[in-house]
Amino acid sequence: VLPCRFPNLLVNGSQGIAVGMATNIPPHNLSEVIDGCIAYIDDPDIDLPGLMEYIKGPDFPTAGIIMGRSGIRAAYATGRGKITLRGRATIEETKNGRTQIIITEIPYMVNKARLIENMADLVKEKRIEGITGLNDETNRKGMRIVVDIRKDANAQVILNQLYQYTQLQDTVGVIMLAIDHKVPKVLTLKQMLQKYVEFQDEVVRRRTQYDLKKAKERAHILEGLLIALDNIDEIVRIIRNSPNTVEAKTQLMERFALTDKQAQAILDMRLARLTGLERERLQEEYAELEKTIAYLRAVLADEKMVLGIIREEILAIKAKYADERRTQISVMDGEIDPEDLIQEDSVVVTLTHFGYVKRIPRAPYRSQN
Repeated sequence: VLPCRFPNLLVNGSQGIAVGMATNIPPHNLSEVIDGCIAYIDDPDIDLPGLMEYIKGPDFPTAGIIMGRSGIRAAYATGRGKITLRGRATIEETKNGRTQIIITEIPYMVNKARLIENMADLVKEKRIEGITGLNDETNRKGMRIVVDIRKDANAQVILNQLYQYTQLQDTVGVIMLAIDHKVPKVLTLKQMLQKYVEFQDEVVRRRTQYDLKKAKERAHILEGLLIALDNIDEIVRIIRNSPNTVEAKTQLMERFALTDKQAQAILDMRLARLTGLERERLQEEYAELEKTIAYLRAVLADEKMVLGIIREEILAIKAKYADERRTQISVMDGEIDPEDLIQEDSVVVTLTHFGYVKRIPRAPYRSQN
């Protein structure tokens, strides 16, 4: 598992099929997801509408238009939903008075060549009438598919037929299934952010523990070297009078209460280290290390400091890589949200000792005493 610096599962999305389960997480805008993460860090009790102020919906690299918000809300609230995605098409007049449909964006994961082929088949089969020509004028500046319309045909009707019969309008089924501690789970948007923050918490703590261990080891060696510099004449005498390095090390450890590593560091010390300037350097390094150790210990002891570090790091990623949203979210007239179909009602929820949960409307509960 890589210690990813941003919620990669949401930003880059994921697709996969396993036995009896599939996942399809659409890609999202890096900037929005990081804003959502920070909102969650600042207020862990934030609700879905609060999060959706930051994370508006999926953001596909191929742009396009998402039709309506109800599919996005369902996907974020339950982990499953259907999003209708349209390509971007405009109706333009040519100089000779004819009409053209210009397609500049197509839905995510739709094959352009297959889409044009499909349009041509519909014209041949006369399921769509009024198209006189199809040209792919895509170049390095961007996508451009030109559909020529017959003079007496209605371009808007033809465009609506293209949305209906081809992949110019496509449905993206969202299943936010991910493996959480070796168990596959369908996660809501808030759970995804929560799991990411928990994971980052662990990453920062483990990294801090590693840095602390390294700093302590170095400080330990420096303590030994500083003792050596204070008693250099005696140390030189012990080393000169010892028959071999093993004996010298043993005597140093006994005389100055040094550890094996400290004694070895003294034996490995170069003569250049005996200058006054070198001594000052060692003392400065030791003082710096003590500050570092104190800071690292403070981080491990304080959850707020850990969250502060996570916050700083993801904001640095945002500052470096954030870009504008590409996919537009369009509001649909007469769109029905599943929540609008449920009547508000008071209920009583009962939890048994065996862990069963039962929900009963308040009136029957009262009448049953």
